[in-house]
This record gives sequence, structure tokens and C-alpha cells, in this order.
Amino acid sequence: MEEVVLMKGNEAIAHAAVRCGADGYFGYPITPQSEILETLAELKPWETTGMVVLQAESEVAAINMVYGGAGTGKKVMTSSSSPGISLKQEGISYLAGAELPSLIVNVMRGGPGLGTIQPSQADYFQTVKGGGHGDYRLITLAPSSVQEMADFVGLGFELAFKYRNPAMILTDGVIGQMMEKVVLPPFVARRTEEELLAECPWAATGKPKSRKPNIVTSLELQPEPMEQNNLRFQAKYKEIEKNEVRYEEINCEDADYLIIAFGSMARIGQKAMEIAREEGIKVGILRPITLWPFPTTAINEYASKVKGMLSLELNAGQMVEDIRLAVNGKVKVEHFGRLGGIVPGPDEIVSALKAKLID
Repeated sequence: MEEVVLMKGNEAIAHAAVRCGADGYFGYPITPQSEILETLAELKPWETTGMVVLQAESEVAAINMVYGGAGTGKKVMTSSSSPGISLKQEGISYLAGAELPSLIVNVMRGGPGLGTIQPSQADYFQTVKGGGHGDYRLITLAPSSVQEMADFVGLGFELAFKYRNPAMILTDGVIGQMMEKVVLPPFVARRTEEELLAECPWAATGKPKSRKPNIVTSLELQPEPMEQNNLRFQAKYKEIEKNEVRYEEINCEDADYLIIAFGSMARIGQKAMEIAREEGIKVGILRPITLWPFPTTAINEYASKVKGMLSLELNAGQMVEDIRLAVNGKVKVEHFGRLGGIVPGPDEIVSALKAKLID
């Protein structure tokens, strides 16, 4: 029988990490994601599963600890909130350049700068467009419920190891702090050293002197080999785009207008959709679950079926750029969002839909 528990989204991340067989967590406290580290400290998994939990001296130290753990093939992760993720960007780029699987959680808050501790979705550019230096991509999962916060820990690790690429759970302060019922994943045993070597033959785990040791690095001093590395990365990214696009559609079959939203705004957008339909306006909602790879093809197919699209975001307009690229001018696309940590209500969204696309 499944055990249903009530907890915050941040707490669900921590519980799921232990249950998914994570080997290590390295982090640093920052609102509104500090409960992840706090919950792990309360769970004391080092006494039960052997998972290492360490509060580093800084965000920079934390991401470099992730680099070290990932380099040995271990299942390691970190979490932070927007300014902290900014500090981790160099390390994230190193992880991508060394092709090291790892999981990063970003519980977004408002900015720029120190900004506010209130929720935001303004790190879309920072994550989906790369953020750090170089041509790289992060597999990016956007949960809209506490259940998905728990579920996406296992999925994030699975995709990260499948493609040897860092993955990010990009959520916001609403989902991180809200409490919902959740069914936690079953316990998965941490891998033995033999299983680790079989799964990660590239890992720098130490080998007998008779065998050449693996070297994990993102450094290449010569331009030609570095270009070949980048071409290999781009081929991998195309494979991810082909195989790993995820999204949810609600009432899209007969929709005249389409709301596109992720995370907490998808939840509020769904209520706005219901209000609009009660008024006779046929609205559907498409929720990207993977922000990268983005559901470009699905959105493009709706461009010839609907009269307009509204990108609903807690920012000044970031995802809307990818929607406009996807539809390629076939249909009108507008943006609606609030800034500074203000979360709009569904009635406000319906009014924006009418003003921008219908009236």
C-alpha cells in the first residue's frame, strides 16, 4: 500500500534524493530552498544509506564538490536559489564540458541581484539558454506539483546518466514552499562499486597500475580537438531533443486560444482556463515539462489551429521568445507576467487573455 504524506516541495526533493540512492549532496543555504539541506540534515542518511550530506562553505565550493563526486561516477546533487545558481555557473559549465552526470535544483526567487525571497521564474534564460560560458545545454525539468518535485529527482538522475550531462530541476518558490500530499518513491539501493564501474566506465575511480587511468577534464588546449568535443556535444544535444521532450496538454483539442505556462504558473493558468471556458471562451493549456528540450514541434502544430497564444510567466518575458520562434509568425503570441514576487490570480490572467488576444 502506498504511503501518502504531506510535505513541502523542498522536503520532497530531500526525501526523494535519499530514496533514489543518491551518493552525495553538497549545498549552501539560501531562501527559499534551505529546507532541502535542512531536511537532509534531519534525515541523517549517512547513518542509513551512506549518503554524504555536506554544507559547503559557499555555492562555488558546493558545485565543485559536485564536480569531484560526479567525476568518480557517483550520483551527486546540489541545490540553491537564483543568486546561488549564478555563483555555480562556472562549475555547471565545467560539468557539461567534462560530460559529468549530476543533478542541480534551482528554487527560483526574484531578481536581479539579491532581489527578493519571493517566487519568480526569471531564471529561464540562465538555465535554458546555458547561463555559463560555452555552447552547452542543461536537461531542464519544470515540476508543477510537490509530487513532481519528488518524481523528478529520480528522472533527473536517470537522464543525466543516460546522456552524461548535468540535469536541472527548475522550480520556483511557490512549488518549493507549498505543502501537498505526495507519494514518495521506493528506496533504491546505492550502487556497488562493481555496478558503478559497469555503468560509468569513464569514471576516475582508480584502477590497477596495469591499466591506463581515466582522466576527467573539460580542458583541451588545441582548437581542433576542442572543436571535435563541441561537435560531439551538439550531436548529443540533438539526440536529447529527439527523444526527451515532455509536455502536458489540457483541453487543447477544441481550443481557440492556448495558454503556455510551466511550474506554478501552469497551475494558476489551469484555473484561468476553467474560468474562461465557463464564460464561453475555448482556452487550452500546454505545460512544458522539459524546458530544454523545449516542446517546439508541439507548439508549432497548434499555431495553425488556434487564434492566439499567451505565454504565462513570473518574469518580464523569457519563455515567450522560444514560443515565438516555435510558431514562426503563424499566430499571435503575447506575454503576461508579474514581477517582484507578485503572483497573479486566475481572474487577472483571464483579463490579460481578453485584453491581449481577444478584445
